[in-house]
Amino acid sequence: MSISGLNSIEKKAAFSLASVFGVRMLGLFMILPVFAIYGEQLAGYSPIWLGLAIGAYGLTQALLQIPMGILSDKYGRKPVILAGLVVFLIGSVVAAMSTTIYGVVLGRAIQGMGAIASAILALAADLTREEQRPKVMATIGMFIGLSFTFAMILGPIVADAFGLSGLFWFTGFLTILAMLMIQFMVPYSINKAPRGDSVALPKQIAKLIRHPQLSRLNWGVFILHMALTACFVTLPKQFVASGLALESHWQIYLPTLLGSFFLMVPFMIFAMKKQQEKPMFSAAVALLSLALFLLWLLPTGLWSLVLSVVLFFTAFNYLEATMPSILSRIAPAGVKGSVMGIYSSSQFLGAFVGGIVGGFVASRYGENTIFLVMAIASLFWLVLSFGMQKLKKSKSFSFVTNIRCEDKAGEIAGLLINMPGVIEATLVHDDVGNNSEESVVVAYLKVDDKVVDLLAIKVLLQQEV
Repeated sequence: MSISGLNSIEKKAAFSLASVFGVRMLGLFMILPVFAIYGEQLAGYSPIWLGLAIGAYGLTQALLQIPMGILSDKYGRKPVILAGLVVFLIGSVVAAMSTTIYGVVLGRAIQGMGAIASAILALAADLTREEQRPKVMATIGMFIGLSFTFAMILGPIVADAFGLSGLFWFTGFLTILAMLMIQFMVPYSINKAPRGDSVALPKQIAKLIRHPQLSRLNWGVFILHMALTACFVTLPKQFVASGLALESHWQIYLPTLLGSFFLMVPFMIFAMKKQQEKPMFSAAVALLSLALFLLWLLPTGLWSLVLSVVLFFTAFNYLEATMPSILSRIAPAGVKGSVMGIYSSSQFLGAFVGGIVGGFVASRYGENTIFLVMAIASLFWLVLSFGMQKLKKSKSFSFVTNIRCEDKAGEIAGLLINMPGVIEATLVHDDVGNNSEESVVVAYLKVDDKVVDLLAIKVLLQQEV
């Protein structure tokens, strides 16, 4: 039985994984609007240590995303995600108990060691059919964007009420919540990739890094998050200079960020329905460049800042939501965890570099020059985007099976992947209402419909086992 819309497992996976990702990013983002001010109270404070505290998590995230992605290919997504959340919790506690900026840097670095982004995105790809994957990935992207919005609002409120340490204790609470969601809400999957290439070797990593289409996305997400972090080295100060007190910044962030969501949705729908993903992608990068140039050119006034920020986040949210979907569609079968690891490493390395470059440019050439440097970087990305190829689509199907045994599900997945025309096979096991007698296994197949024998597949999946 093929299913055209999101089925129950896909809906459950989309909401639960997006919530976990969003909750975790909320904890990381809340420091952005307040640390430049509250960090001055810490012993050992200096501008360079301020930049390190903001970007330290990005460096350790970047270093560990690839290894964590490989581990998720080999040992499963859920165990790796849970282990990463435990490490993230430890880092939050270390930062919360620190009275020096050095301790906060250490805590943020430990937080980054819980590098689970690649495993979450790979699990989302495992649990969805190709034609439904853009919706699920867009949901995750939207939740990340919403987490940023809420972080801009909650960060100053929590810091004002409980101090800087309160931010990190709150982050620890959110991490425990995410662990519970992973354990009890996210469906379980068994994924089989062709001919045992589910574990990437070092030479495969090098090949994936050099992949001409994947590398464009990796450079893109690096520049996107570099620009985001660099801009927040000075953007809060720009709002203060325009006459808006720090505690009132949420009154600007909330409408501008929500407005950017409403602006991006029609473009996403148009790109998907009209198969105009490539031109719309390049248009979003061009819009990002325009917003950064406006931030550099226009005089520091409240309404000019609002206009530029709305344009910036319309482009940012569109790109953040669409790139994981594009990545999952062009990733070679069986190494999604490794591909997502490279992508996520690029993302977090961009955040780290953005903090360092932003601080350096501000100290040498003035804070407003940050926007010019980031605009030039975005233009480089725009040129790269012109070389993207049109996405090729295989056909995907989902089937409800008679399989109830988890071991048997793994055996059947192995048989499926060896059938002619089967590109990828994923069997998802889910307990309905935590009742094992009501458990179901849904098979997701990516196939070459000119070669595959769907009747033989249906016979195999309907065995009474």
